[in-house]
Amino acid sequence: MTDDAVLVVGGGIAGLALACALRQRDVPFDLVERDPAAADGGLAINLPGNAVAALGALGLRAGLEKVGRPTRRREYRSSRGRVLFAVDEDEFWGPDARPRCVRRSDLHALLAEDIPVRHDSVGTVELEPSGVRAGGRRYGFVVGADGVHSAVREQVFGRAGMRSAMLSRASWRFMAPNPGVDCFTVWSGAEGAFLMIPVDETEVYVFASATRGGPVDPDPSWLRETFGGYPDKVRAVLDSPGRLYHSPIEEVRIPTWHRDRCVLIGDAAHATAPVWAQGGALAMEDAIALADLLADGAWDAVGARYEERRRERVTHVQAVTDRFSKVAGLPIRLRNMLLPVMGPISYKAAYGPLR
Repeated sequence: MTDDAVLVVGGGIAGLALACALRQRDVPFDLVERDPAAADGGLAINLPGNAVAALGALGLRAGLEKVGRPTRRREYRSSRGRVLFAVDEDEFWGPDARPRCVRRSDLHALLAEDIPVRHDSVGTVELEPSGVRAGGRRYGFVVGADGVHSAVREQVFGRAGMRSAMLSRASWRFMAPNPGVDCFTVWSGAEGAFLMIPVDETEVYVFASATRGGPVDPDPSWLRETFGGYPDKVRAVLDSPGRLYHSPIEEVRIPTWHRDRCVLIGDAAHATAPVWAQGGALAMEDAIALADLLADGAWDAVGARYEERRRERVTHVQAVTDRFSKVAGLPIRLRNMLLPVMGPISYKAAYGPLR
């Protein structure tokens, strides 16, 4: 590679989206991913309307409509099954940005089509005048798209900035046969929240977490202990889960995302608890914005211009995530009293600026 090429570190959603956007703009790049299994094929992802719009901007709308299932409605329920509030997502987003739940493997395959990926470790990243050296190669620009535990961020920006999410310290995620759920549905109680989203006609994606910032035991028995008294549909998927994934929920809050000719995008820059399902959406938006700037040239100024363009939107998502996480941590009786009024307001406040 030469000084006119971009090194993209990380082959997840952020890195693949950036590669797509750079290819659209005829900007040469080298995409490096150290883990051949990065697609996390066993799980799914909820794509809100702004994520769907970003995929459309990448030229992938037709492919997206062939996978997953539209998410036309949301329901937030008590642990006993009472509907606290509901949202008509079709009406809110409109047909051109209808939310969708898809398997991660399908989304990765869509983004990765015809994208060359080099499976390797990037090694040491050294910023130089008008460029960067990584893994013994010289590039004109480097992008850290390598997730929450970003090697690029640690080398260039240091280790500060990571924290456990306010909502929950960890989560359980799995796929299961659909027990009869037809929309995005959350059941929330005093100690935990349980989300199911249909990913097709036969399976649901399940995300289970604590509330009030509580711990989530890595022993699967935590699921039964926390949600065993929930409605029949919850208990049904606990009886027949697919492969279980336990993982921490970590956030990244750092004061700057750029240094010289190095930029961070996606979770490497601003990982946020998945309250509003904005991880993939913001990553793809980051990628499109950055690719536009890189295509314009003047790479010495790209970092500052990128951050100026993206910071306000990300700060908004972080703020509404913190706000909803605090509501989720209220005593259960007060929470259930407030959500019928505050829930729809919170939804519109979170997503309105993202449309």
